[in-house]
Amino acid sequence: MHRRTVLANLGAAAACSLLPAAGVAQTATALTSLRIGYQKNGVLLVAKQQRLFETRFAALGLEVSFHEFAFGPPLLEALSAGSLDYGTTGDAPPIFAQAARAKLYYAASLPARGEGQAIIVPPESPIKTLADLRGRKVGVAKASSAHNLLIAALEAEGIGYDEITPLYLAPADAASAYARGAIDAWSIWDPYYAIAELSKTGARRLPIRPAAQVQNSFFLSNRGFTDQHPEIVTAINEELAQASLWIEQNRDAAARLFAEATGVSLEAQSRTVARAEFKIAPLSEAVIAQQQAVADRFFKLGLIPKPITVRDIVWTGQSAA
Repeated sequence: MHRRTVLANLGAAAACSLLPAAGVAQTATALTSLRIGYQKNGVLLVAKQQRLFETRFAALGLEVSFHEFAFGPPLLEALSAGSLDYGTTGDAPPIFAQAARAKLYYAASLPARGEGQAIIVPPESPIKTLADLRGRKVGVAKASSAHNLLIAALEAEGIGYDEITPLYLAPADAASAYARGAIDAWSIWDPYYAIAELSKTGARRLPIRPAAQVQNSFFLSNRGFTDQHPEIVTAINEELAQASLWIEQNRDAAARLFAEATGVSLEAQSRTVARAEFKIAPLSEAVIAQQQAVADRFFKLGLIPKPITVRDIVWTGQSAA
């Protein structure tokens, strides 16, 4: 897909023109900073390393800062609190955030087949299928995309969530527990998944039905910031579209960039990049429906207190003020 096509699609979804820098300046004159939340992978990391936002907003004198998070829930807490303006997570964190009345918008999506996430066990484990997880301890970051993967995968096999013992662990803690055998399985995403595969413990991926494996990612923005500065958010999306197409066309270089930026081995990052999708897009009807299914799944299990409507916080590109 050509970059101009991606940008045109994003602009159409936003129902407004993609304004030039002068148009952005008119809206952003009161801004002095732009605060971005990111994780150790993906399109935002490329934008950071290539200084795309600094270049785009140079004429405005904006101070661009990047803030690293291990996973999505704390990133969205900061975004809702106004400590960040824009960030990215997997599919589950926005569901919990919306249920908690977080002040967020879905600004764009990154549809994915889910190959960069897995439920893993050590290679010599007697666990061969998801059914073998009954009665077992499974490490997972609560309210993360890996949490949704675990629930969806079990649901697809007719296995109740109450038939396993979930241990809610942040990725670093889960990695340690996995390495010492304190958990029987681990639901996790890249690059942690790739790191586990290459570790002394090793990793074997349990088979998951394709429909349960779909795991979209999202770019989200603070509601107040977006209502006041919609053209800034549109411009951020434009730059991310540029970054996503660069990765698609330069996967080897992207793997090197990720390795240099994170300290994660090139071998692990090469695996991560090889099985990931990077094409940023507006939230299509299909993606909204998939995200609504995630929300309904968490409500059914009592993991969020009330039903939510995902569409209510999908940004249209225009101020709600």
